[in-house]
Amino acid sequence: MAAQVQQETALGSVHDSVREREISVEQEHLDQVYRRLDEKIHEAEFLMNDAAKRGHVGTPGALAERDAQVFRAGVHLNRLHNEYEDFLFGRIDLLLGKDGEKGPDGAYTAVEPAEGAVREDGTADIAETLHIGRIGVLDEEYAPLVIDWRAPAAAPFYRSTPVDPGRVVRRRVIRSKGRRVLGVEDDLMRPELKARLDGHELAVIGDGALMAALGQARSHTMRDIVSSIQAEQDLVIRAPAASVTYVEGGPGTGKTAVALHRAAYLLYQDRRRYAGGILIVSPTPLLVAYTEGVLPSLGEEGQVAIRAIGSLVDGAEATLYDAPSVARAKGSYRMLKVLRKAARGALELNDPPGRLRVVAFGRRLELEAGELEAIRRTTLSGTAPVNLLRPRARRLLLDALWARSGAATRHTDPELAAELRSSFDEDITGEDDFVAFLDAWWPELTPRRVLDAMADERRLGRWARRILTPGEVRRVARSLKRDGLSVHDVAMLDELQAVLGLPARPKKKRELDPLDQLTGLDELMPVREESQRERAERLAQERTEYTHVIVDEAQDLTPMQWRMVGRRGRHATWTVVGDPAQSSWSDPDEAAEARDEALGTRPRRRFTLTVNYRNPAEIAQLASKVLALAMPGSPSPSAVRSTGVEPRFVATNNGHSTAERGSFARTVREEAARLLDRVDGTVGVVVAMNRREEAARWLAGLGDRVVALGSLEAKGLEYDATVVVSPAEIADESPAGLRVLYVALTRATQQLTVVSGERDEPDAHGVPDLLRD
Repeated sequence: MAAQVQQETALGSVHDSVREREISVEQEHLDQVYRRLDEKIHEAEFLMNDAAKRGHVGTPGALAERDAQVFRAGVHLNRLHNEYEDFLFGRIDLLLGKDGEKGPDGAYTAVEPAEGAVREDGTADIAETLHIGRIGVLDEEYAPLVIDWRAPAAAPFYRSTPVDPGRVVRRRVIRSKGRRVLGVEDDLMRPELKARLDGHELAVIGDGALMAALGQARSHTMRDIVSSIQAEQDLVIRAPAASVTYVEGGPGTGKTAVALHRAAYLLYQDRRRYAGGILIVSPTPLLVAYTEGVLPSLGEEGQVAIRAIGSLVDGAEATLYDAPSVARAKGSYRMLKVLRKAARGALELNDPPGRLRVVAFGRRLELEAGELEAIRRTTLSGTAPVNLLRPRARRLLLDALWARSGAATRHTDPELAAELRSSFDEDITGEDDFVAFLDAWWPELTPRRVLDAMADERRLGRWARRILTPGEVRRVARSLKRDGLSVHDVAMLDELQAVLGLPARPKKKRELDPLDQLTGLDELMPVREESQRERAERLAQERTEYTHVIVDEAQDLTPMQWRMVGRRGRHATWTVVGDPAQSSWSDPDEAAEARDEALGTRPRRRFTLTVNYRNPAEIAQLASKVLALAMPGSPSPSAVRSTGVEPRFVATNNGHSTAERGSFARTVREEAARLLDRVDGTVGVVVAMNRREEAARWLAGLGDRVVALGSLEAKGLEYDATVVVSPAEIADESPAGLRVLYVALTRATQQLTVVSGERDEPDAHGVPDLLRD
């Protein structure tokens, strides 16, 4: 026994020395990378200073060149100054390739090994080593020190497997913090080979690089997965952008992370094409806050907009949630008919005048209520937006007044008649009475004004007759009286904007650059031309259409929301990411119809992610019981790890008495505190939507690592541990409640606790009826 212990100790010492040596090798390379980055930073700072000096020349050309150079240098400097915790995160050691062609990043492009790269005796030499990082770095000779993770040469780092290794012999994940290498983890793609690097046998350190990444503690912001992207995820990220890329995958398969990485990849591949902007649509503001830091860490920012579905309309922000019955009415296709009627009916809001009186050619001309109503009907028979029909209404009024004047019969000469008509129109439209009448009779309508008008139940009842039920009319009208907007209200505002039309806006006078004033150029150039940077910022603010649209959690979009998103991608390519089993919308078929309308006739390319990297098998198995109830026959994604920690069940009485409610609240708080002691990261407490504020009070004082959230807010988020409160309440809150519960049960990466109340009918072990076999 003593000899065995001594032998194991000796082997451990050898292993540790090899590990330290390999860490030292990677540290030496990282030091070289940072020295080169420091040089590039100094170069960028020099360009900034040089560009600033160009402004002193005082010519318009110099100023324009200054603005463009400062912008480019500033962007470059900003990227270089961002030192990420794992700037350099990977390495691949490759066999000799079939061809010797180099790509634009200096690496060889061959995917398969050359003939003879592996000798008959099973030995081989490493011909090329590539380090993979967040941005590409070249040395002074333009040889690659770091390959950008999006470059074609980096693809084998993600796609190589022992079944299909290509040229890769060893894949190494490098863990670093700042400028210091902390550790390395190796995977052998060709374990049968005896490979040598620089005359030495290729070392292999550790195992389970992916498992180590999955076990890291979560924070309230999303980490990128760039160092642990798996083969099926990489295929989606690098898929060609043409047409529509549709991605399905269950909980934990990395759909959201894949969508974000795809945005960064598309910009890297074709920056000119996507200069018009990429839009990422997320279901909730919580998910936006969770994900928005990922893109800068991937080397991209500025040309990607991440928006919650309730923030897509300029000047509107959703802060409220509708009850499920109200959401079903507002989100369905039926609401489109109601809004079209409301947009036309809103012209009558302020009791428009029933008579038009003007003076022309010395005569008083009048149009009575019946004639005005006929003109309104004729005008509205067109398909143009209501606000854009105002010129037509104005012309028809003038036609009616012209006919009433009898002047049309006074001249047979067409030229004289046309001249007389022109004079008539000029006289009438110059009268204050006519202008005031037109403003009152055909006012310029805003979406918010029409939506506010729909808060009147009797008025909405007229507009929604035979479209909504009386109960739906009552509930929708009452919801519109609240201060604030819901996500469904925002979609209605966007639809109203399309139905009403946007009147032309006066152009804003641009402010002068202070440098222009100092050089005296303001006297020569009263309004200077905007710089490239200013133009880019202005277009980003004014942008309503994008060149690529990524829809995350697409299964939750209502038909009205699909119409809203579709307007922002009329000429775009699309990536649509979702999972039907997690849908919170009650009519998936209607939503699919709206989705297909938004995507048009573009060809579809479909991918399916099948591996659950988030949940341990113990949690995934419990969630699969709910999936079987919510969508019988739907396969669960395969969990890749097991922790040995089974979900915990706690039963308490959530009755009506004060004592019972107090006991229930204390139990939830105690379970959250218990999990905080057992995990290093975050704890999410998921409750039914109507308990959100109540649950926040239960958890007060426990610290920032714990958060209370409603069931619909949990979509796309993940925590080290979760407490799911009263599964029955979540399942019963909407027709899609079982699917929402499935989402709630799949948020945890380590531990799950289920707290049951009286409605859950827990058994002797505290297991609620919905989760029993």
